[in-house]
Amino acid sequence: MPRSVSKHVGNIRCMKRNDHAYPADELMPLTCRGRVRGLEPSRGDIDDALGKFSLTLIDTLDTLALLNKTVEFEEAVRRVVADVRLDNDIVVSVFETNIRVLGGLLGGHSMAVMLKESGRMVWYQDELLHMAKDLGLRLLPAFNTSSGLPYPRVNLRYGVRGPETRTGTETDTCTACAGTIILEFAALSRFTGDPTFEAHARRALDFLWEKRQRHSNLVGTTINIHSGEWVRRDSGVGAGIDSYYEYLMKAYILLGDDRFLQRFNTHYASIMKYISQPPLLLDVHIHKPLLPARTWMDSLLAFFPGLQVLKGDIQPAIETHEMLYQVTKKHNFLPEAFTTDFRVHWAQHPLRPEFAESTYFLYKATRDPYYLEVGRTILENLNRFARVPCGFAAMKDVRTGSHEDRMDSFFLAEMFKYLFLLFAEEEDLHFNVEDYVFTTEAHLLPLSLSTASNSQAGEELDDSNFEWTCPNTRLLFPDPAFPRNLREPIRSAVDKSCPHPTTHREPGMGRPPLRAQDFMANNPEHLELLRRMGVSLIHLKDGRVQLVQHATQAVSAVAAEDGMRFMQEMMELSSQQQKEQLPPRAVQIVSHPFFGRVVLTAGPAQFGMDLSKSSSGVRGFVTVAEPYKGCSELSNGEIVAGRIALLQRGQCMFAEKARHIQKAGAIGGIVIDDNEGSSSDTAPLFQMAGDGRNTDDVTLPLLFLFHKEGNILLEALKENREVEVLLSDKARDRGERLSKTVRRHEYEKKLVTEDVFKHITTRSKW
Repeated sequence: MPRSVSKHVGNIRCMKRNDHAYPADELMPLTCRGRVRGLEPSRGDIDDALGKFSLTLIDTLDTLALLNKTVEFEEAVRRVVADVRLDNDIVVSVFETNIRVLGGLLGGHSMAVMLKESGRMVWYQDELLHMAKDLGLRLLPAFNTSSGLPYPRVNLRYGVRGPETRTGTETDTCTACAGTIILEFAALSRFTGDPTFEAHARRALDFLWEKRQRHSNLVGTTINIHSGEWVRRDSGVGAGIDSYYEYLMKAYILLGDDRFLQRFNTHYASIMKYISQPPLLLDVHIHKPLLPARTWMDSLLAFFPGLQVLKGDIQPAIETHEMLYQVTKKHNFLPEAFTTDFRVHWAQHPLRPEFAESTYFLYKATRDPYYLEVGRTILENLNRFARVPCGFAAMKDVRTGSHEDRMDSFFLAEMFKYLFLLFAEEEDLHFNVEDYVFTTEAHLLPLSLSTASNSQAGEELDDSNFEWTCPNTRLLFPDPAFPRNLREPIRSAVDKSCPHPTTHREPGMGRPPLRAQDFMANNPEHLELLRRMGVSLIHLKDGRVQLVQHATQAVSAVAAEDGMRFMQEMMELSSQQQKEQLPPRAVQIVSHPFFGRVVLTAGPAQFGMDLSKSSSGVRGFVTVAEPYKGCSELSNGEIVAGRIALLQRGQCMFAEKARHIQKAGAIGGIVIDDNEGSSSDTAPLFQMAGDGRNTDDVTLPLLFLFHKEGNILLEALKENREVEVLLSDKARDRGERLSKTVRRHEYEKKLVTEDVFKHITTRSKW
């Protein structure tokens, strides 16, 4: 193992110290103290992982053993046995407690048994296993439903008894929450000889399988645990579903039950048919799988290339992993969510390990040293940007590098394992990791638990689903350059370095292929050219359009190639437009009775006045333009002059709207989305592009409000004769320094009725 890497990966000795956090569940690395539930401000569902059971210590047990820190491991086991109590009157997540705590106890038990067999820890008498069974029994009440799907939460002391124990009132759970139980529960059953746990986990998996959408063979994200109806019918491989697929494959590996492999292969074929658009993985609707469900991807799908390696489907694994790597290099870390054109959608990064996990599995499969360089990048970024004096801090915003006082237990449980294994030489490992299966939390369960063939009689298995798995990659890729050739186009698309293709003519078309920079979505001729190239235009709910290519639908092979070049150009063009990512702007209602306390998140324009360079912003009264679309000369120009014009999106380009209101004498403009229900709460920041022409003639500021925020402004205009707003790069004053006029009307605030404010929120999305 390279010493420069070993020095950082192996520097985990501080975990055994109780200077800052022990026996708390987590370390707060910025304030150097432990996070104890109930003593810190609630973070909502995130805190359901905390059960006052020294979470990080248990979650990290087998990491210590893997790193050959046997002294620290033995001390940690003694502390868990002596100090940890599981009968706490506290409500915890069944899913998180299963994968982190039960999995941690079982992984620690596996390592302790191995060390005892080698002559160490001779004192160990299955104490961790006894604790694991105790915890398993405390989780079992959650499975007392008619469907067999577990309640999402359980009280460790009282189980599921209703509102008095703060449990039993939920009706929904995520697919992954119910489908990520089988490894831990089956291992517990086989370690202890009690079949109850495995039976409950199998019943939950069977129910999910039965409730799959039979046409698409996909599952939704959220399901009703009583009726089995899908509550959220979007389907992908990221948050909410991810480890359900993982556990079908790994249950086959660990338990030897062919049925799990059959189910996985059935789902996988549908994933590759509908969700996979290499290198992207896009959510779809389970009943209409050809329709996209969203235009962004979450970081949890980064585990999927690693699962594809286990499946033996290496090529798409390489492609998706490379896309993730290029996004990572742009921001130092993988954003919690990013758009299909690789912009930040959610800027947080809680030090998730899934990308490192896939990097390790791809290196194991290909032995391509490229993945060692990827791992080195991950490691260096962690040490450069996340390391703080008391540990490693989650990134609050990958764009600014700001930190969050948070270090989840999975960082030590998973990230350290996968980075260590990626760089480890054979002599660094004191046992064979091939004898174990990794749970979704990277806990080690021995393959000796397998029962070989465990197929049950009475159900015929479909042989067509038993495809090869884990092939010899040297047979797949006899040319060492082949993986590199797969990565290169993806790197070009994300990095904006893809060369412009040479213009040529397609036989039968009689004209050069359509170029991305010339494309107009409302041009019928352009749409026909797209159709011939196999490119379809999908109108999304948020008013944007998405381009998807299916080469098989092109009129010819040459047209299909043109379509691929067009898509690459479009990604390059989009990336170039986003090179300088503009932050959100603010529309602040400053007139009576709002006094600056209502701030609406607005999208900027890529033309016109740059509000970030204005110290005072632009302040003025608002007026609705006539015509409202603003696509022709205004009929109320005299009223608009000297004011900020309100316009509706649609029918013409944003720059055209800006020119019309500027000609009328407006000092600014606000475009309101015409897509009813759109909101900055659920849609990514929208930036208004130019019209392909020089827009230097536009000098006023133009901002964009989604429908929800725009309605707040329109309602204010209905209720008040005059509404004054401030357009700026960020909110100002917020009522802290009130003018004489504001103070004179201060008493009138009490007269503002609740119905004016019921939909108004002062919010900052970023």
